Amino acid sequence: MSLITTDQVVLDLTGADRHEATETLARTLSESGRCTDVEVFLADVRERESKMATGLPGGIGIPHARSAAITEPSLVFGRSSDGVDWGAKDGPAHLIFLIAAPEGGGEAHMQMLPKLAKALMNKDFRAQLESATTSEEVVGIVNGHVRLDEPAAPAAAVPAAAAPATGPATDSAEPVHAAGAPADRKLKLVGVTSCPTGIAHTYMAAEALERAAQEAGHSMKVETQGSAGANPVSPQEIAEADAVIFAHDVEVRDKVRFHGKPTIDVGVKKAISDGPALIKEAERLAAEWKADPSRAQAAAATAGGGAGMATKVDDQGGVGTRIRQWLMTGVSYMIPFVAAGGILIAIGFMIAQFAGGKTGAIDVTTHFTLDPSSTAKGVAILQNSFDPTSGMNWAALFFLIGSAAFGFLVPILSGFIAYAIADRPGLVPGIVGGAVAATMHAGFLGGIVTGFLAGFLAKWVASWRVPKGVRGVMPVVVIPLVSTLITIGLFITVLGRPIKGLSDGLAHALNSMNGTSAIVLGLVLGVMMGFDLGGPVNKVAYTFATTGLAAAGTATNAPQLKIMAAVMAAGMVAPLAMALATAVRPALFSEPERENGKAAWLLGASFISEGAIPFAAADPWRVIVSSVVGSGITGALTMLFGATLRAPHGGIWVLPLIGNFAMFVVALAIGVLVSAAIVIALKQRDPARLMAAENA
Repeated sequence: MSLITTDQVVLDLTGADRHEATETLARTLSESGRCTDVEVFLADVRERESKMATGLPGGIGIPHARSAAITEPSLVFGRSSDGVDWGAKDGPAHLIFLIAAPEGGGEAHMQMLPKLAKALMNKDFRAQLESATTSEEVVGIVNGHVRLDEPAAPAAAVPAAAAPATGPATDSAEPVHAAGAPADRKLKLVGVTSCPTGIAHTYMAAEALERAAQEAGHSMKVETQGSAGANPVSPQEIAEADAVIFAHDVEVRDKVRFHGKPTIDVGVKKAISDGPALIKEAERLAAEWKADPSRAQAAAATAGGGAGMATKVDDQGGVGTRIRQWLMTGVSYMIPFVAAGGILIAIGFMIAQFAGGKTGAIDVTTHFTLDPSSTAKGVAILQNSFDPTSGMNWAALFFLIGSAAFGFLVPILSGFIAYAIADRPGLVPGIVGGAVAATMHAGFLGGIVTGFLAGFLAKWVASWRVPKGVRGVMPVVVIPLVSTLITIGLFITVLGRPIKGLSDGLAHALNSMNGTSAIVLGLVLGVMMGFDLGGPVNKVAYTFATTGLAAAGTATNAPQLKIMAAVMAAGMVAPLAMALATAVRPALFSEPERENGKAAWLLGASFISEGAIPFAAADPWRVIVSSVVGSGITGALTMLFGATLRAPHGGIWVLPLIGNFAMFVVALAIGVLVSAAIVIALKQRDPARLMAAENA
């Protein structure tokens, strides 16, 4: 059976926006009997659109999703004369393919979808669709490129690495070279493409790269990590490759295979829209690495042991963007230590309270701190006198393990900031520098400074041009030795004292907060959490709170614990408020928003602020105003009520570990109610929405 029939073609597609146009196409699919529940399928498509817009350069829209409501792989084609904004930078989409895949579709069927994605990169294919006058003509054009009964991929979809290196417009045996490509230097390139659902962008990016490489006179094999399964690049192809191109929006699997090669790392849409530019960049990098073999040798030597560790830093981004991404890499690797240590310490305190506080054989509030000697003392006590019948002994065990985890916060923060900057060579100076900063009581500020210092120093040492005999020991001896020596030496002799003073000053300022000052800080943090819902401003507030947990140590009522509670409560407000508003006044919201509102209950309760993004995208100023006000109120009230929190995440799932949790819930509820009331009031001032509500 064909992927598309004449009943699945709309030559005069209309719609006020892409959601309305998608609904028209989805209902067409339902009428053809291939969709059992339009609303379920639309929800799946909207969820996919929330991750990344599916508009592509050249006037193309490819909304797509895998869904339990789809009975077989299907396409619906729509052509819009006026165009529909599908999120592409170059303008509206005129050719729209709704791609529908069964949730558990077989591999043979799923392979048809990559063929369509690649066909859309063909200008002739698009031109034929634009000039088609009947549904039958459209079906014939599509079936000419994508056929379910084909045993193998069409010639156009054969990877450039396996195809003859001839240009598309010549019969000559000589390859067609891009301007500036050396005629005697044919490169072997490899790449990986992947997108969140692995249906369309993955394969279109692969096709764009392969075509661009072939037109430049090179060969290229692209591994598509998509829904039809990956076609892995072989170890031999990687070993022979001159350069690697990653075009992805989800993390590349087994990325360590490509270590030691010059690498370009971009989003998947960059490959689709500007493949030739990426090939030119690959040519430049390959030439640089060929001229300096020590770079490849050093990179290859650092590859071992790097599997599983990843960082997404945009090397082409601005200075501010890269600084934030370097810092967030360190924070992301630190957070599991914060979560494990904080929760274990909190459980230890809870057990101690149930066991009678300080009446047990071991006093958890005096024997265990973040000081290594105290931790060692605690281990010795437990080893020699652990009593399984004593509640205080069990409290001490939890407390001790949590304290040990907390002892790694600053070294891990520092180490992985350096790792984000310099890759593996930055780990040793970064982690050692963080440990020294913690020993000097310089806090998380010291960890941030040693992380950046170690990363830049390691990257600088790695760039040295050294004699051939020294290259092999650079990654394992020279880089860690020199960068660690300089990093620690500078910190101990020059930087440590002023940074410790700054850290002590910040701690003193936080400890002296009470009344108005604490409320104002909570208000500011709450506003930041509610402003861009997971964006840069939100992340600054969250990073301030999580790194502050390192300074809180094992104190029971430290201001840093109150800050963490205020940030988490404020971050829960927006999605919960949108969920409540859609439940109270559903007529003020579109059908997609009402569907998103159902999911927002769980997202908000789990402290996932991004649950409110679909609402903000559809109606920015009303939603952001209500979110900022409600989140700010909750942040201020949480600080006023003195709620505390050791866990960096979790929402309602860590509620038992929240200090003064009853008032935490009260602060959260007040903010949610205020935010919901504001967004409802603002939407009611919209005449169109008000009329719809009155007619509902």
